[in-house]
This record gives sequence, C-alpha cells and structure tokens, in this order.
Amino acid sequence: MKKVLLSAIALTGIIATSNAQINTGDILNKAKDKITGGSTSFSNADIGAALKEALNKGVSEQVTKLTAVDGFYKNEAVKILLPDELQKVDKKLRQVGMGKLADEGLLVLNRAAEDAVKEATPIFVNAITSMTITDAKNILMGSDNSATTYLQKTTTTPLYGKFNPVVKTSLSNVGADAVWEKIITKYNSLPLVTKVNPDLTDYVTNRALDGVFKMIAVEEKNIRTNLSSRTSDLLKKVFALQD
Repeated sequence: MKKVLLSAIALTGIIATSNAQINTGDILNKAKDKITGGSTSFSNADIGAALKEALNKGVSEQVTKLTAVDGFYKNEAVKILLPDELQKVDKKLRQVGMGKLADEGLLVLNRAAEDAVKEATPIFVNAITSMTITDAKNILMGSDNSATTYLQKTTTTPLYGKFNPVVKTSLSNVGADAVWEKIITKYNSLPLVTKVNPDLTDYVTNRALDGVFKMIAVEEKNIRTNLSSRTSDLLKKVFALQD
C-alpha cells in the first residue's frame, strides 16, 4: 500500500522517490485520484498545514490538561515521581514518621510542573512552526508518533533553555524549593546518611517536557488511527493518505 501511495505522491510532486517500483496504469491512476481528490489539487502546503494543525491540536486538547490542578499529579502517564537519589530520602522520612512531609514534597514537584506548562505552552506552539514542508512530507507516512518524535528531537534543546527558568520560578511560586530545602535539610541531619543535594529544577524540567511530548503523541495517534479525531476537512484529507 505504501508503495502505491509513495508512487502517487511522486507523480503529484509531493515526495520524490526514485525507488518506488510499481506498474503504471489503472493502479497509479486510482492512487493519484485518491491524493488529488478528483478535481481538488493536493499541495505541499496542505501536508505542512495538516501536520502543524495536528500538533497544535495535541497542544490545545492534551497539553492543556496538564496545566489543571492535578494535571500531572493525578495523571499516571505523566506523574512526576521522585528522582532516584531522593527515593532513599522518601523512604527514610517515612521510616522516622515524616510521611506527610514526604507526600508534600512529591505533590509540590507536580504542582511546579503544572504551573510551568501554563507558561511554556505558547513557546511550544511557536516551535511547531519550525517544521518545514519537507519534514512534514516525510513524517506523514511514518509511525503513529513520528511527528511528535521529530518535534521532540528538533526542539527539546531550545525548549529546555526556555522551560528551565519557568520551572525554577514555578518551583518558587508553589513553595517547592522551600519544602524540599526543609526535607533535604532534615534528611541530611539524620545520622549515618549520605548527604544529597539534587538539582530539582533540572529534574522537573525534563519530566515536564516528557509529559508534554507524551500528551502530544496521544493526540497524534488519535488523529492517525481514529477518523473521528480528524476534526477538520484538511486533517481528513491529508491523513487519509496514510490509512
């Protein structure tokens, strides 16, 4: 099926693929008709616009869920757990009757991520516009999360640079820095423990970014596999190619 689609796309100037090996005749004409939609032309701009629409839809319908109270904390798919080096802190605090403090420490990490995503989402949306027509054409026929994977590979570094200070501010706004300073100070004062001093800003930044990409991937897969998720004529038209 992909050979048919790739050959047809080559005929319409959407993707150049000299390796496509398929007989000419009725099969090619039918495939070309599917892409052109009869009298309606199918352009490179359509593909680019559809992929960007899909990613923006992922942000608007999935990532925004993360900004709500408990958006991270009660979503098991993206909930931020303690980093490895703090697992022993959590365990020790509970052993000495400080379970409530440990629970509060976990909660504020997720609150910081929820708060940060409110500020970071516009940055992420802007990054979507960096996708080129060529990128979009190659992504269209990929796997269920190929657009998200591409976006993750090409934008994680610059997004991190802008997301990190937002997380740092958010940690302060929700009191996470104060809570964890208290937790770590209390833990480090216990006898016979190895002192810890984790970079919580870096940790929460990376986990929050992971959550954003994971939720976008959920929406991309929905659009690729669920016809009812293609809520515009453009999405229906473009993603029909990979069905």
